[in-house]
Amino acid sequence: MFGCRRSVLLRRLWSSRCTGVEDGDVASLKLAARSIFQRLRLEQLERLCESLNSGGAGDSACVLVPRTEIRSGPTAPGGWAQLTPQLLLCRLFRWPDLRYQHEIKRLHCCPDFAKRDGDRGLVCVNPYHFSRLAEPETPPPPPYTKCSRSCSQWTGLMDWSGPGDAWSKDPSNEQCSNCYETSNSSMEGYWCRLAYWEHRTRVGCQLAVQEEAVSVFWDLPRGSGLCLSPLKPLGRGERSGESSSRRVRKRIGPGVVLSREGGGVWLYNRSQVPVFVGSPTLLPPDSSRSACKLLPGYSLKVFDYRRIPSRQAYVREKGPWDPHCIRVSFAKGWGPTYSRRLITSCPCWLEILLNK
Repeated sequence: MFGCRRSVLLRRLWSSRCTGVEDGDVASLKLAARSIFQRLRLEQLERLCESLNSGGAGDSACVLVPRTEIRSGPTAPGGWAQLTPQLLLCRLFRWPDLRYQHEIKRLHCCPDFAKRDGDRGLVCVNPYHFSRLAEPETPPPPPYTKCSRSCSQWTGLMDWSGPGDAWSKDPSNEQCSNCYETSNSSMEGYWCRLAYWEHRTRVGCQLAVQEEAVSVFWDLPRGSGLCLSPLKPLGRGERSGESSSRRVRKRIGPGVVLSREGGGVWLYNRSQVPVFVGSPTLLPPDSSRSACKLLPGYSLKVFDYRRIPSRQAYVREKGPWDPHCIRVSFAKGWGPTYSRRLITSCPCWLEILLNK
């Protein structure tokens, strides 16, 4: 019975592989994958199938194998020979064009994250415990000539009483009935605060984050963090902007994971749509762009505490400016090369206020 169950799981795993692998690589890839699957117990195969079926939505357990290299065929430039188990499974199930180990990053949510260099000689090969590293300097889209109607309405929209203290002047936001922050005691010991916005309206109150990693999502089968679905816009009727927000909200899904690691802040996009990130340390101060595009499945170091620019050097930003603020827009970009010149024109976006 167990042999039959194992055969079913192996067939299911192989059928779950990504498309896009060249025909010449399939045979050697299958041999390499089989060499890894043979090392997994039945419960580990079930765990791997469960993670693949969920598409990385929610928490999943580690799948541990001995730390080694897998020979998958004759050595060739960019070929399948001599791959680590985690690189092989990431390439098999997520990114067929993946080539090198340094192109992937272990996620903070992986239980094996803190002990990956332990004495056990084991490594996690769950492909959804890894992300692909993104490069911040990617070519921008061609310039967009049509300016958003709200471009000239930025002045006076927000006011900072100090670095990291951003509040909307909309009276409907001064008293929040949809607060996900319930007491001042939750503000103690936090490293950042999160605020969710739809266009110019902040929805709900700020959330103080004390854990090293936090998920921001609309729909997540399992896991914890900031759930946006219960939040409702305050003091607003049916408007064209609200309908665009509603369309984007449905696409957020598992959302993003924000984590504090070492000397910076990382963002992992586990949704099915790109997110756009603006940060004082992400782009050069004189860059013409306002945000970087982060594709699904990719991670990016969105803030570096060692590279905080001065206000004089940061000439790109017009109006209020906070050197400890990160902004993330779901699905829609903003800046000079987009139709939305300001992030306040984006339907759904997140403000991350770092604690100095």
